[in-house]
Amino acid sequence: MTDSTTHERLQVAEITADDILFVDDDHFATKNVCIVTGAGSGIGQATALAAAANGLTVLATDIDADGLQATQAKADDLDVAGGVETTVADLTTDADHDRIVDDAAALGTVRYLANVAGIQHIDAVEDFPMEKYDQMHEIMLRAPLSLAKRTIPHIRGTEDGVGAVGNMASVHGHYVTADKVGYNVSKFGLRGLTQSIAAEGGNGLRAFSISTGYVKTPLVTDQIPDTAEQRGISVDEVIEDVMLGQSRVKEMMDPVDVANLFVFGFSSHADHLNGGDLCFDGGMTLTYE
Repeated sequence: MTDSTTHERLQVAEITADDILFVDDDHFATKNVCIVTGAGSGIGQATALAAAANGLTVLATDIDADGLQATQAKADDLDVAGGVETTVADLTTDADHDRIVDDAAALGTVRYLANVAGIQHIDAVEDFPMEKYDQMHEIMLRAPLSLAKRTIPHIRGTEDGVGAVGNMASVHGHYVTADKVGYNVSKFGLRGLTQSIAAEGGNGLRAFSISTGYVKTPLVTDQIPDTAEQRGISVDEVIEDVMLGQSRVKEMMDPVDVANLFVFGFSSHADHLNGGDLCFDGGMTLTYE
């Protein structure tokens, strides 16, 4: 495979209205707010756009101010039915968790939380830096719990108690691959958090997780060279053998494909999705050759 082919397969097309799943749901209205973390790029950005296109007011948050501005600009280009407002925040800081939810509540009725933000680090267990492990847990496991803790009272305080917490898990929340202990443990824990919220939910409050294979996001594409170095193989071999080797579908997902799963999961069509995991992995975890 040539480099140009590899790069072409990693490119993400601009999101259009034709790419977005539109759902008829009375709760998808501008008076209701959806918080989306990691909304400055990748899946978080796509989820913010898809939720706003479906009529929700979105509080998009990220540590990347420029990325959030780009998300707002894309929302304007799409002429979304709802709206996108932004809050620059650091998910490793509890005071910022308060500010995110407070800012969201100032926009309307907080009903939905999409915990999407994530980071990656590649190292063997014996070499894995604990400061990086701690940072990954703070962003991908502690912050989702902290934000859910602050969001749930808003959902319970509505007249009908309807709302949901959606957590971005991964195939790495089902089985693990080498040199990703921080990511693996975080994603397994995130599924446990999802089920814990569901166990205490009911009466309209739900939680679900989404587990995908490899998605064309900066988190994925940025780790390709590190994985190649760790395994002593080429970048092309990482894509073909490591990323897509076990998948029956031989193309990575686009971020908007995952965003559409959040739209469905938040909607009334998913009333019986509570504690469950939407596993869209191309057959990676349940099939073999």
